[in-house]
Amino acid sequence: MKIGFIGLGNMGGPMAANLIAAGHDVTGFDVAGVSVEGASQASSAAAAATGAEVVITMLPNGAILRSVAEEIIPAMTPGAVLLDCSTVDVESARAVAEAAQAAGLGALDAPVSGGIGGAAGGTLTFMVGGSAEAFAIAGPLFDIMGQKAVHCGPSGNGQAAKICNNMILGVTMIATCEAFALADKLGLSREAMFDVVSTSSGYSWSMNAYCPAPGVGPQSPADNDYKPGFAAELMLKDLGLSQQAAEAADADTPMGARALELYRSFVEEEDGRGRDFSAMLPRFEGRGRG
Repeated sequence: MKIGFIGLGNMGGPMAANLIAAGHDVTGFDVAGVSVEGASQASSAAAAATGAEVVITMLPNGAILRSVAEEIIPAMTPGAVLLDCSTVDVESARAVAEAAQAAGLGALDAPVSGGIGGAAGGTLTFMVGGSAEAFAIAGPLFDIMGQKAVHCGPSGNGQAAKICNNMILGVTMIATCEAFALADKLGLSREAMFDVVSTSSGYSWSMNAYCPAPGVGPQSPADNDYKPGFAAELMLKDLGLSQQAAEAADADTPMGARALELYRSFVEEEDGRGRDFSAMLPRFEGRGRG
């Protein structure tokens, strides 16, 4: 396919590289001027979108997505697909999809799970909203960039799925870190804690696959001084989106709201910025009850 790729940062760059390695013709654009080996470099987002069968965007937030969409939709060929892999608010995803569809384009919101490692390894999970027809066109690209793509329903539902998933992730990581800090103070070894919880009713992805305690369980950012696989500020962003969505939908999400408060304090007032979101464990280690 002829693909336009807009946003070649830590996630977009490796995703584009995997498409190039699979033989696709990729034209890229990034406002920071970064490029990907093997990709043609466009002078603007609109230039990257011109003539493409699929245009992929990986952008920081909904406002930027709306702005880029205004630029590229008029440049795209009717029948092409706008595939947005950013994590943004549901309202922005649906507004961009409506504009794309009005211009005769297919539109998909397809945020990802799997982090930088998943982008590089082509093992991302895509949560996809949009039409079945557009999903079918993008299917071969999902197979290259990821290990799974789930069609979640109409436009906006991909973002809804991502937001709900990451609200669970933020809450369970905090609970896991709290429990390890409590175990320390009760004299229970971390190894014993992991061995029990990882095979008992406390089982979770945060414990079993991404354990926040160094030297326990599979390798995780905790074993690399909490250098981010998924940065705390990105978790803060996603929890903010979850509460924005909850307010719009009149949904009661007290645990999600409290997780947002804790990550906001961790990132904005403590030492969480630039660290993995599992670095909540050393935060709790050094704190008492008061």
